[in-house]
Amino acid sequence: MCGVMGYIGRKYCVDLIYEGLQRLEYRGYDSAGISVISGTEIALVKAEGKLSQLKPLLGKLPTQATIGMGHTRWATHGAPTTVNAHPHTHDDLSIIHNGIIENYRELKDALIRDGVKFRSETDTEVVLHLLLAERRRTKDMVRTIQNVVQRLRGAYALGIMIAGEPDALYMVKQGSPMVIGVGEDENYFASDALALLPLTKNALFLNDGEFAKIERNRISIWDFAGKEIKRSPAYLNWTAASAEKQGYRHYMLKEIHEQPAVLANTIARLIDVKSSTINVKELELDAIDLGRVRHITLIACGTAFYSANLGRYFLEAMAGLPVSVELASEYRYRAPWVDSSSMVIAVSQSGETADTLACIKYAKERGATVYSVCNVRFSSIPRTCHGTLYMEAGPEVGVASTKAFTSMILCQYVLAIAIGMKRGALKSDDVEKKIEALRALPSLADRAVNSAGLIEELATRQYEAKNMLYIGRGPSFPVALEGALKLKEISYIHAEGYAGGELKHGPIALVDRHMPIVSILPKDEHYEKMISNVEEVRAREGVIIGVGDIDDDRFRQLCKEYLPCPQSADSGLQAILSTIPLQFLAYYVAVKRGTDVDQPRNLAKSVTVE
Repeated sequence: MCGVMGYIGRKYCVDLIYEGLQRLEYRGYDSAGISVISGTEIALVKAEGKLSQLKPLLGKLPTQATIGMGHTRWATHGAPTTVNAHPHTHDDLSIIHNGIIENYRELKDALIRDGVKFRSETDTEVVLHLLLAERRRTKDMVRTIQNVVQRLRGAYALGIMIAGEPDALYMVKQGSPMVIGVGEDENYFASDALALLPLTKNALFLNDGEFAKIERNRISIWDFAGKEIKRSPAYLNWTAASAEKQGYRHYMLKEIHEQPAVLANTIARLIDVKSSTINVKELELDAIDLGRVRHITLIACGTAFYSANLGRYFLEAMAGLPVSVELASEYRYRAPWVDSSSMVIAVSQSGETADTLACIKYAKERGATVYSVCNVRFSSIPRTCHGTLYMEAGPEVGVASTKAFTSMILCQYVLAIAIGMKRGALKSDDVEKKIEALRALPSLADRAVNSAGLIEELATRQYEAKNMLYIGRGPSFPVALEGALKLKEISYIHAEGYAGGELKHGPIALVDRHMPIVSILPKDEHYEKMISNVEEVRAREGVIIGVGDIDDDRFRQLCKEYLPCPQSADSGLQAILSTIPLQFLAYYVAVKRGTDVDQPRNLAKSVTVE
């Protein structure tokens, strides 16, 4: 959640660190700070709010500093104040932290009894004082870190800088992301490789239970037991340009428009459309024994959870196996049934979602086959799994997921085909039909993106709504859930998604002439029953906003507003197409209301705490 950025080299680093933090703004934060070494002392500036509040203070830092680190904080322990902002500094030591120290209270009480005076309310300052005390005892920073981490419980990534050791930076990883950027006569660290893209293409990804020391020309890594680890850098295959707005008003708008290309590239990578075959190597299924799998559990949070609900439709129909979908934040806390006959599939854009990662480890310890659908190579979740299907959607900067959501749906659809073929549950004729529908998908998505102008006009008529309902049946039900989530995430309008048949079991009590109801109604097997649900709403004067076929006059006549949407021959892939108008609707309503579209309040892109 928090963004961390560090540098050691020969360049003046203040602006470099600030620009790295700017590339991490999408993660969500409420305060920021930078510390650098100046001679034998640490210079520090911190500010509440956005980085723009920090920028005027940068002039207080020494301009010739060549070692430093910065932080954007998403508050957990203590309010988002300047005092609680990172870095935290005492004596000659400065620290930044992403994550939560779960046992900080007992550690803090012990330190207070020892006479330590705390300046902040944060759990991070506890770690700072533990490091100071242990370093006074051992006189060695490697041993100090090794001893202190044994006392910490929780998820954390730490950056540590010592004025008395001005030629090195230290970092620690346990449950929160940390990547080291490898340069020439300089090195970096960050919480996300996105911060490093303009600076280097070579990176070392720390695993849980590891810490590192970086110098200008050397990188040393140890595990928590003190064993030194050798690891070669990985190549970062994203470009800096892919993480920029490229003329769009917001990252979210750019990422909505990128979807046809992302879908086309994914289909080209995963499927040979000429021979109607799946590129199984890209799916990393060869090492997985599907013969022993008797049940599949999809695990995810937020938007990924809604995509997993669509994945259940695909896998049950194509793989011929029972499938359940679980919220990762709830899964481990009810003693779920899982054993060697289980396949647990984690869905995560970032690959660092703390709850999802914990579920994967839980299932793996009990003998399950663990697999993931993920966008970020070398992230923690794929490194824990037996196999991964990478989305390759490119960096998604907008906090509200768009292209990652549709990419998740597509990847789970292709995964279902592949598992169905390997298990013999899917006939070759069915595979050919599905691949034919996939071949048509990018051009249909392009048509859906071209409807933006019509939806912008609609937003000018609906942006003052206080509440909205979204309804759909079958694959359109998870789309309704996701559409409602998008609207409330970025416009702050209260919105809820429901299965169309569930309205009359309670929510229809909310319907009156002031209530907009977004009704997703493609021409699929649920059409007639959804029409009945729309009629129920219309009879109660609800404001019906329809999303359906351009030629569907029957549905159009029931609607106050109508958003024509291209139609796929496959109801599963139709979910992708129906999602795009809902993304535009949320976007233009938010713009009209003047909210912060790319960085909505209280939200973070990568949720790395449980």
